[in-house]
Amino acid sequence: MSLNLPSRRLLRSAAPFTTSHPPIAFLVPIYTNQRRSLWDDFSKRLESARRLFSPNKAPKNPLTEEYLKKKSDAQRQQAERGDLSQSSIFENESSRRHRQNEESKVVPRNPEIMARALDPNPNNTLRWKQKMVIQEVRRRGRLTKEQSLKRTERVLLSKSHDFKTSVKKLVPLAKQIAGKTVEDAIIQMRFSKKKVAKDVKEHLEHAKNEAILKRGMGLGKLGRKSTENFKTRYIVTKDGKRVKVEDPTTLYIDEAWCGKGDWTRSYDFRARGNVNIMKNRTTSISVVLKEEKTRIRLHEEREEKLKNKKVWVQLPNRPITAQRQYYSCSSAREQLFFFVSWTYDSTSSLSLAVPSSPTFPSIPQPGRFIETVTQHTSQKSYSVILEC
Repeated sequence: MSLNLPSRRLLRSAAPFTTSHPPIAFLVPIYTNQRRSLWDDFSKRLESARRLFSPNKAPKNPLTEEYLKKKSDAQRQQAERGDLSQSSIFENESSRRHRQNEESKVVPRNPEIMARALDPNPNNTLRWKQKMVIQEVRRRGRLTKEQSLKRTERVLLSKSHDFKTSVKKLVPLAKQIAGKTVEDAIIQMRFSKKKVAKDVKEHLEHAKNEAILKRGMGLGKLGRKSTENFKTRYIVTKDGKRVKVEDPTTLYIDEAWCGKGDWTRSYDFRARGNVNIMKNRTTSISVVLKEEKTRIRLHEEREEKLKNKKVWVQLPNRPITAQRQYYSCSSAREQLFFFVSWTYDSTSSLSLAVPSSPTFPSIPQPGRFIETVTQHTSQKSYSVILEC
């Protein structure tokens, strides 16, 4: 009998016995636990995440652990349950009052949390305090002139918002109001033709109100009892202007300057497709407000300095202590140059004042005048040649 099978089937069945290659079953690993769906793998990862972030497990971060230890359970934020809205008709009146009382309560501040922003480097703060204590001990409690002035005189620096103008246009207004009282400066800006004068006027009014509220300036007799016995006086400013002071607490503008701000771009479309880019500039103005008490002190200091100033002399008035070859009379006819000065008028005769010296007991009459230099109306200085 013969087997009725195709030859290709016989060759395929005989291949494992004729070749040296192992079967496929020995190469591919066999998994006993087969994954039937995607949920099996996801459930395992979810379970591991729950074990990692479970609330019963202690945190790994030592800083977080220390913070949680310091913070009590009462301070921790608790979950709040929902409730009806305030405008609901079903809300009870007692619950509404209770909610209003809870909202009106001030939340207590935690100094440890605030110190992170207010005092980020406590070591530097401690060293600075130690340095200030050492300085006070060295000075024996005495204040410097700058410190005493800051305690006795009041100053306010006020900076405005950015105006839509340039520095070139705002500087003349700043120069105009500098040195004037606040009331006079407001009047000047009120009648000024400049467009930005309106903004400057509003800023001066704001600075005046700010000085009254924050610094207590410009209160007059209502604020201080020391102004009751003040008498009206005239002072001279640093610019040489004569000013009448009736109240030492009157506000005046000591300084005024301008500063550049941000600028934006705008497009100017022209003919034939041309586009010009324009800069829209902004400028701010800053003013320093002080009281007339400060200007009175500066006037008195200038007067005292002028009073204590010594009279300027051309040559020092001292005897000759050494003989020099160019300034001695050892030769027969040598010339000595003396700078002498005298005062005269139309009625009196000319009087000459020559400095005396022990080296030259007798000096002859002066010779000729060399140069005349006018210093004042009634004072003239001459250079005279004297011959020995």
